[in-house]
Amino acid sequence: MLIYKIFRDSEWQALRATGRTLGAPIDLQDGYIHFSTAPQASETAAKHFAGADGLWLAAVDPTPLGADLKWEVSRGGDKFPHLYRELTLDDIAWCQALPLENGVHQFPAGLT
Repeated sequence: MLIYKIFRDSEWQALRATGRTLGAPIDLQDGYIHFSTAPQASETAAKHFAGADGLWLAAVDPTPLGADLKWEVSRGGDKFPHLYRELTLDDIAWCQALPLENGVHQFPAGLT
């Protein structure tokens, strides 16, 4: 199972340039990096990135993250994965553009 992080283009480019990130402003504010499971990802995009173009979807294998990844209750009582350390480029299994078509983000087939 993979977990997913949505990046704005500037955040993704900064991670590519430096090889590491503590996340978006909301991640810095909350003290951890927010992730979603595959079923949660489209709702996360709709709630927090509505109408935003130029997004990237990064997939991460949670196993190597070990104890730094905690599953905590959040939106709607669901457990969400939260990373309590920086995310490195090496942690990312793959990343691809998350296009916006007719106001809806288009996730890879079979993800949501």
